[in-house]
Amino acid sequence: MADNRNLLQVTAGQRDELERWAQSRTLPAGDVFRARLILALADGLSYRAIERQLGASAPTVSLWKGRFQEFGVSGLQGQHKGSKPRAATPAVQARIIRRVQQKPTDGSTHWSCRRLAQQLGLSKSTVQRVLAQAKLQPHRLERYMASNDPQFEEKAADIIGLYMNPPQHAAVFCVDEKSAIQALDRLDPVLPLSPGRAERHGFEYYRHGTLSLYAALDVKTGKVDGKTAPRHTSVSDHLKT
Repeated sequence: MADNRNLLQVTAGQRDELERWAQSRTLPAGDVFRARLILALADGLSYRAIERQLGASAPTVSLWKGRFQEFGVSGLQGQHKGSKPRAATPAVQARIIRRVQQKPTDGSTHWSCRRLAQQLGLSKSTVQRVLAQAKLQPHRLERYMASNDPQFEEKAADIIGLYMNPPQHAAVFCVDEKSAIQALDRLDPVLPLSPGRAERHGFEYYRHGTLSLYAALDVKTGKVDGKTAPRHTSVSDHLKT
């Protein structure tokens, strides 16, 4: 039963907006709850009835009733806007950016946010935020080719043409060494990462000696037979099992 002593004056425009809030599926639950509370007061429900219906205590009802009377619908929005993310100081940002552009000392190929955070005594989220703001991506790597061959363009065009338009009834194969297991030094300098650009390595390299590895897979048993040879010769080119 309505209690006229608790009746709250609500304009038609306010009621329309409150009803939209109360039926919303996208607004925060707190906003929906407060809209229903004010509508209950506008319908003359007692504090006790609102407590049973919405699970709101009398002080809560009184608080939001006062906010609505003073500020209208805008007074029903949550007052706590949440804590702002802590911004790293310029000195901390400079430490992170300078360190990520240097090589890890533990033999890793690149920095991860977690490893860098441990190294600098910072939180992982702080490191992630600073790197994102500076557009630095230590996990990415690009390779580039710098050739001093005056006929490089002509040779490259021939190879590209072979792939793009192979001879009729022919198969084109590309065979190369597994350079990742060689002891190499790059001939061109490593270009460090910078904002918006990944670290870049040259394709050309200097070999510190070679060791040939021959292997064959028995597709029936799954067994791999292999041997090494210090040189490519007509003898070593035939794997003996």
